[in-house]
Amino acid sequence: MTNEIILNDRYRLEERLGSGGMAMVYRAQDLTLERKVAIKILRKDYSDNNEFKERFRQEAKSAANLSHPNIVTVHDFGFYANQLFIVMEYVPGIDLKSLLKQRGKLSLFDSIELITQACAGIGYAHRAGLVHCDVKPQNMLVTPDNRLKVVDFGIARALATIEPDEQTNVVWGSPQYFSPEQAGGGAPSPASDVYSLGVVFYEMLTGRLPFVASTSQELARLHREALPPSPRKFNPAIPVQLEQIILKVLSKEPSARYRTADQLGRVIYNFNQQTIHSSSTTDTVAPIEAPSHPTPVPIRTASEHPLIPTPHHQEATVRYIETPSQIYRPVKKPSEFDWGTWMLALMALVAVGGLVPFWLWVYFALQPPV
Repeated sequence: MTNEIILNDRYRLEERLGSGGMAMVYRAQDLTLERKVAIKILRKDYSDNNEFKERFRQEAKSAANLSHPNIVTVHDFGFYANQLFIVMEYVPGIDLKSLLKQRGKLSLFDSIELITQACAGIGYAHRAGLVHCDVKPQNMLVTPDNRLKVVDFGIARALATIEPDEQTNVVWGSPQYFSPEQAGGGAPSPASDVYSLGVVFYEMLTGRLPFVASTSQELARLHREALPPSPRKFNPAIPVQLEQIILKVLSKEPSARYRTADQLGRVIYNFNQQTIHSSSTTDTVAPIEAPSHPTPVPIRTASEHPLIPTPHHQEATVRYIETPSQIYRPVKKPSEFDWGTWMLALMALVAVGGLVPFWLWVYFALQPPV
């Protein structure tokens, strides 16, 4: 930046990171705490609009009450030169949408790892009583060590304020990713975020969206009425069981989907654990019950499996089994004849047998026969 700008004598703007429909995002230096931060500034043409100003405040309030490794932390909220701004955690890396444009699609392993983290972040918001309402890859940041963080709670809704039968003529959200009920102006729910996560997961695995149209109105109609094409049509490497999970998530009726992002995350985690057991097992296998607790997928370092940058990226080779409800473990084979054990037993028998004449001699010496 040619002219140095310091917001409220504390935040020095350094570089523009991106811009959206209503705000611009900068990397900045917090001069008080001496750390990098990201600052989102409401555009001047929206600063006098009370509706947009209220949405901006809502984003700050919603995100400030959330503390989770997969959600960007909000540090501060302020006003400078007639513009509102939000100070957030600075996350080095790239947004997921840009990553997909670079790569086309992601490997199965990377897709599962990232979507599981997205489910963890959105699931935490659900437990806190919030529906994100704008889940999309543009609102997911991916760091060089493969950590995903969810951003932008600008149109998030508190569950306590949502009426099940509410209807609106103004639809907020992104037409490529919003749920059928959002497309129809209906009340959002955690299952609405689950649908949007399913669209993101579909795009990561296939490199394309399930519904494509030239207008927002047509996209909304497709979300409400059309069945999504099979993901395996565009990527045959997707296992049948995982395709079934995706199609369930993309159900038109919210009650037919997984209820929350946490529940979806557990299902994908269990599927991933099953593939790990399957690929590492070489002996005969037998089923055991799958774990039901939500355990996050471990995050690998960039040196172990780099996702950003990707000049020498190698996709993992994984074998899959046919029953996603089960995890497998090796069955021990019958032991072969153990010569060592039998030799020890024979020596013990000989030793005991050798004592019999000795005790007979002692007996007759003490009690001689008459």
